[in-house]
Amino acid sequence: MKKLPQSPRLLFPTVLGLAAFFGLAPIAPAADSAAKPFTILATTQIPAAGGIDYVTADSLNRRVYVACGNVVSLFDLDTYKLAGSLPNASGHGVAIDPENHTGLVSGNPATFFNTKTLEVIKTVPAPGADGYLFDALTHHFFILSHKAPNLLVIDSKDGSIVGTVDAIGPDGGNAAVEQGATDGEGHLYFDVANQHHIAVVDAKTLKVTGFLDLGEKGAGPAGLAIDAKNHILFAMCRGGNGGTPTCVIVSATDGKILATLPLAGSSDGAAFDARTMEAFSSHGNGTMSVIKENSPTEFVLEDTVQTKAGGKTCTLDTKTDHVIVITREAVPPAPGAAPAPAPVAPPAPVAAAPGAGGPQGDAGRGGRGKAGPSGPQLLDVMFIGR
Repeated sequence: MKKLPQSPRLLFPTVLGLAAFFGLAPIAPAADSAAKPFTILATTQIPAAGGIDYVTADSLNRRVYVACGNVVSLFDLDTYKLAGSLPNASGHGVAIDPENHTGLVSGNPATFFNTKTLEVIKTVPAPGADGYLFDALTHHFFILSHKAPNLLVIDSKDGSIVGTVDAIGPDGGNAAVEQGATDGEGHLYFDVANQHHIAVVDAKTLKVTGFLDLGEKGAGPAGLAIDAKNHILFAMCRGGNGGTPTCVIVSATDGKILATLPLAGSSDGAAFDARTMEAFSSHGNGTMSVIKENSPTEFVLEDTVQTKAGGKTCTLDTKTDHVIVITREAVPPAPGAAPAPAPVAPPAPVAAAPGAGGPQGDAGRGGRGKAGPSGPQLLDVMFIGR
């Protein structure tokens, strides 16, 4: 592992210190986040035609985006209702620049559009497109791929191609990049599922600056979230080849593994709430693990939330602290209708490459191109909170 330089810090008086100096009453701390368990507050369902993969919240403009088949659907974060759609935009999910009101559907081609008018501005060739990341510091969209080039970089203001990043695996060969995170200070982090590590990329130079080893429990990292203030990464690992799904918590500064905690299922996405200091991992078996950061050195598994079977990726509404998880399910039969025939057993899974997921790691993921419920389907958008 290549050690990373620590970023300089600016010191400011604390809010409580200023309050005491001016004789003001201190600001009351937020209510104990563990006082109430997480539950599904609302579920919005619409007909689904095609696969799903990622979900993205634009908390500033109160929208959440889900790509399903060749349509991107928008939901209102306050009313939970369908708020619009972008047709003929096939992809895995949508990266959003909330300030410039632009979005990029991660597909091939990638669709660059105006989020206010939902008008397509241009399309961009993006072979191997899968996940994505938006970096507010540089106003760049990153399209993640499981093959070279591993990162395609696009200007979020005009949709032009800025460059590419390749060879982000220290072991060489193909790097299966799953999810990315940014600290807002110029450091980007990408988990590489088939090489058990996190690659670090300089957001301005677009150069790989180091690798963070996730250790023996870090097989198959699929979800990645960051506590940017304390420079702590939460790698949600599937386990691979029958291993135990595990959250590996690592320092983004020096790569030290701070803790490992069990997950309730095979992760496909992660998020971190800086207000409640909680990390989330969504799983295909219908659970969501909640990890509490009590301090930069103390972490506990706080809650296991029941969602719905096939639950995939998650996103966070930073205004309400709600977590949004998506899945698909079969349309229920009409009253009095004959029951649906029993599903045909799927073929035995093909053995995966070491660390690439395996039967345990991929169970219930249901991504684009993965088998979902047979017959007519519904897209479920679950809004989870306290």
